Amino acid sequence: MAQSVWGYDSDNGPDRWHENYPMAKGDKQSPIEINSKDVQHDSSLASWHASYDPGAAKTILNNGRTCRVVFDDTFDRSVLRGGPLTGAYRLRQLHLHWGSSDDHGSEHVVDGVKYAAELHMVHWNPKHGNFAGALKQPDGVAVVGIFLKVGNTPKPEMKRILEEIENIKTKGKEAPFQHFDPSILFPKSRDYWTYHGSFTTPPCEECITWILLREPIEVSSDQMAKLRSLSKNDENEPVTPLVDNWRPPQPLKGRIVKASFK
Repeated sequence: MAQSVWGYDSDNGPDRWHENYPMAKGDKQSPIEINSKDVQHDSSLASWHASYDPGAAKTILNNGRTCRVVFDDTFDRSVLRGGPLTGAYRLRQLHLHWGSSDDHGSEHVVDGVKYAAELHMVHWNPKHGNFAGALKQPDGVAVVGIFLKVGNTPKPEMKRILEEIENIKTKGKEAPFQHFDPSILFPKSRDYWTYHGSFTTPPCEECITWILLREPIEVSSDQMAKLRSLSKNDENEPVTPLVDNWRPPQPLKGRIVKASFK
């Protein structure tokens, strides 16, 4: 398996990542399954706050593995603070993981429930100098995870991202994506689970404080179909739909998941 071509197929998928990325077999890997009965309520967990500058949004791209929106993180423009975090973390990018049908696609699983998709908002701690430096520190990165479930009253929030899908149909395509406030993607409830884990893509660095929101946001079946219309190939290659870009839950290995709610 060549270094650069990890993916989600049987020959290069999650079961084989550890061959080139040994950290994928580490003790603090993500995602995990959340079991309510094992979660500890922690009354000292504060609420979290995001102050995002809509002008920080830059581009949207299809990198063949996900759809990603990139933000300007050269200064404290769009930051996340509070909750389990110390200090302000800068928003760098958001991306999605989804399935080939509406009944699966999320990376985290809650009491056996899989959602249609999972949105990750990736922030890093500027006290470590730059993003690469943050990846090497246990408190380097904070990811807000939001579940997407299919319902009849889709929220308009995802619309903006999905409207751009036409422009980034194939791998390597990028389009301008300006004036977007990602905080519209948050559900009403701020309740969350938190634990220490890793990136869910190679090299799977264990530098992440996860803030996983309990309440999902709703999308329509049509909106999910639009996401699945992306291709994981270049435009001159046959279309292979970009679907099932999720990593299955990893062993907890003694970690405790805390909840901000009872």
